[in-house]
Amino acid sequence: MTPDEMADRLDRAAARIPDAIFKGVAHTGVLGQARIRGGASGRPGPNVITGDYRNSWQSVPRRIPYGAQCTIGTTKPQGRRLEFGFTGVDSLGRHYAQPPFPHVGPAIDFITTTLHGQMRLAVAEALT
Repeated sequence: MTPDEMADRLDRAAARIPDAIFKGVAHTGVLGQARIRGGASGRPGPNVITGDYRNSWQSVPRRIPYGAQCTIGTTKPQGRRLEFGFTGVDSLGRHYAQPPFPHVGPAIDFITTTLHGQMRLAVAEALT
């Protein structure tokens, strides 16, 4: 491959990489959300009563300069208490001695590994 051909190939890759990265980050977010929801579907995570808490987990990808980011989270106030446990009195005067029911922490390694794989795919896709 000549230097000019290599330069053309890298220019094409540079134009494709933002979309490929966004696609990989968004896909990882959806898979991470599913993994967290699965962990919030009974022991060792929290039990499911109505499914409202489990279904509150959302994945929101967005483009940023030179890449993408994804926020996976819940707006439910019990999220931190369920993940880390809580012993004490809350702001309403209720007494708790609740153990932690981890469902986010166990998903982190999976999300990290998946994201690394998706970024490798994004680069490979951009270079083709």
